[in-house]
Amino acid sequence: AAQRRTNQPKVDIAPRVIPPVYKSEKNENIERIPLTNIRKTISKQMEISKFTIPHVTAMEEINITELVALRKQYKERLSQENIYLTYLPFIIKALVYSLKKFPIFNASYDSENQEIMLKHFYHMGIATDTDRGLMVPVVKDVDKKSIVELAEEILAITTKAKENNISINELRGSTFSITNYGSVGGLFATPVINYPEMAILGLGRIIEKPIVSNGEIIVAKVLPVSLTFDHRFIDGAGGSRLLNTLRDLLEDPEILLLKG
Repeated sequence: AAQRRTNQPKVDIAPRVIPPVYKSEKNENIERIPLTNIRKTISKQMEISKFTIPHVTAMEEINITELVALRKQYKERLSQENIYLTYLPFIIKALVYSLKKFPIFNASYDSENQEIMLKHFYHMGIATDTDRGLMVPVVKDVDKKSIVELAEEILAITTKAKENNISINELRGSTFSITNYGSVGGLFATPVINYPEMAILGLGRIIEKPIVSNGEIIVAKVLPVSLTFDHRFIDGAGGSRLLNTLRDLLEDPEILLLKG
């Protein structure tokens, strides 16, 4: 066995090559735009994430027809109390249950000690599109809050981010993040993990489409989702298992409310 290990080929990893800066010609019409401080921060975080973590993305389509009906049932009533009920609180509830079942997704990696740190608390980063760039405000202890409490806190903290009235502490400490590119019309994507987290969930645009249910073709409300995770520690099967659990809960909102 020792001899076989000795004869194994050595794998050389080439150093990262940074391309030279483009030098424009005199007759080229080029506008130079300096990076803002927040865009510099975003750029650095994305670079760390992509060059540190081997990303892989699993995708699923979830029939949320019953969830759409449930939200519609309570949306107007809650709006009279100035509570804006979106789908996100329901998704977070389903996600927390899924993370408890598969805790590796709610973790980070300590490279110095070569240990995975499982986090038994749930702070959700909500990727928010602002005029200054992408921010990820954090809703703390989402597992301890009701659907209504989550709706209120999500609206409050994302509004603070959009109005540039958010503190640094409100942008730190997330254990898992969600990005909703469906709000601008996207279906599927390959989201970049919010380093040093282990995974991120992307939400696409809810669409109507025909599906087969119990042997019959019906028109359903379908939510496309993309789960990107750290392939160093999570295999593809693990990603599929979490998505299957998430799908089962969102397709049956009554069991979601019981378990969530």
